Amino acid sequence: MKKALVIGGGLHGLSTALHLARTPGWQVTLLERRHVGRHSSGVNAGGVRRLGRALPEIALSVIAAEMWHGITALVGDDCGFRATGQVKVAESAADMAKNEARVAQVRALGWTHEEVVDQAEVRRLLPAVSPHVVGAIVTRDDGSADPMRTVMAFRRAAEQAGVVIHEGVAVTGLERTADGTIRVATDHQTFEAERVANCAGAWAPDLAALAGETIPCGTKASMMIVTERLPPFVDPTVGATARALSFKQTAAGTVVIGGGHQGRNDKAAETSTVLFGSLAHAARIAAEIFPCVAGARIVRSWTGTEARPPDDMPVIGESRSLPGLFHSFGFSGHGFQLSPAAGAAVAELMARGATNLPVAAFHQDRFTVPA
Repeated sequence: MKKALVIGGGLHGLSTALHLARTPGWQVTLLERRHVGRHSSGVNAGGVRRLGRALPEIALSVIAAEMWHGITALVGDDCGFRATGQVKVAESAADMAKNEARVAQVRALGWTHEEVVDQAEVRRLLPAVSPHVVGAIVTRDDGSADPMRTVMAFRRAAEQAGVVIHEGVAVTGLERTADGTIRVATDHQTFEAERVANCAGAWAPDLAALAGETIPCGTKASMMIVTERLPPFVDPTVGATARALSFKQTAAGTVVIGGGHQGRNDKAAETSTVLFGSLAHAARIAAEIFPCVAGARIVRSWTGTEARPPDDMPVIGESRSLPGLFHSFGFSGHGFQLSPAAGAAVAELMARGATNLPVAAFHQDRFTVPA
């Protein structure tokens, strides 16, 4: 059996470990510095969307969408996935023009999942939306899922596939041995493997640096709000064309509000902090688009730390400085939906050195300045 190590117990690490463990001939160990799902994987908005993807991400997102619709077969749990649609509302004629240009661009590439709808249709889809909304872009079979339930489902499936998970183990060094394997030093013991996946989220660039590779990447700390329970008034997950919004009502009646409003993070301390001024701005946007939530009480708020490359797209590919090390990080707040497909792609890269899945655009070579 060949040995593989996955560093990072977030959703992308778990997905990579699961897919590789189901590949004949591989024994997989996952190392997590704290506990599985500790950072952004378990506390995000749970959006399962193709809607509004950066153009290079669409192909992988379409494949991931197919996997989400069969998620129970993949991990033995439906992960709370509901295909209730995703809607991005337009609040002006300028927004509608932008939406129409976007959909034309997507359709010119051969994709048909996004459509422009008029005011009558958006009001049919969102009866509680503000009267000033004039239309929207819709992807009807996108939706949302429960983040921590998804993390735990992937964990169980990975362990059932034979993955050994070590929590509370921090990686301190990476090096190539004389026999060609990679030695991974930790604060507990040393591991050796033919292949290693770097899925360490915001801390992945630091692991790359241990291997002698510099990959530009910042961090972000997207904030979330949850309200008290309200009577049902919206099924789809809702965003906005011109303003930062992610808005959904859970089956329990609570409303989850996000949209990328940023808190403060301290990567060294592994902590992040809510900024209440920015949080109030997020709540204001939600109330202007859905007036019925204006008086709702906020019961909790939080933020999670994640990696953010300069172009807001992930880094997926083999290290140039340490062959056998494969990166998968930098999903910049929109990696939840991609995780089943991205994990499959990285597992194929590790096992075969190649994949037919559309991840070539995400290699870190895109940051290399030509000589």
